Amino acid sequence: MPELIQPTVDLRDSWLESSLEWGSESQHGSGLHESDDVGSVEGFAAWVGRLAGEGDETRELAPGRVPAAYWWIVDDGKYAGAITLRYRLNDKLLDGGGHIGYGVRPSARRRGLASWALGAVLDRARERGLERVLVTCDDDNAPSACTIERHGGVLEDVRETWLGLTRRYWIAL
Repeated sequence: MPELIQPTVDLRDSWLESSLEWGSESQHGSGLHESDDVGSVEGFAAWVGRLAGEGDETRELAPGRVPAAYWWIVDDGKYAGAITLRYRLNDKLLDGGGHIGYGVRPSARRRGLASWALGAVLDRARERGLERVLVTCDDDNAPSACTIERHGGVLEDVRETWLGLTRRYWIAL
């Protein structure tokens, strides 16, 4: 049975194994920045700590960042992906990133994990009092579009964004 957990250094080896699968593909929902040094034990721990801190709405965040909660999708004790709930949108996220971002490692796809995780995080967005959320995906990512639509996503538009050609869906909560 899959579960959503807070990012943890305990799954570093599994996370590093998954990063090899991603290759140059972006790990959506992970909160990973180019400047994060996840290759070292200390750097990985610092990244996990930063993710935990970004959910604290009383802390000042780096410019362009908004408060967000990060979860790892764990299946059979292994890191399978990540999902993020951003508590609010700035102009950049309204254009292309949305409230929720997620990604499932290539070897764990086509098992319903993304749909399960999105449903769980939509419940958490409701608990936070959000009335609707923006969820986006690449225009050519049909599986993700189907996942979003399965959860009530209504396509607003397809537009060129900082992420490339992006499908933008709103989900009423």
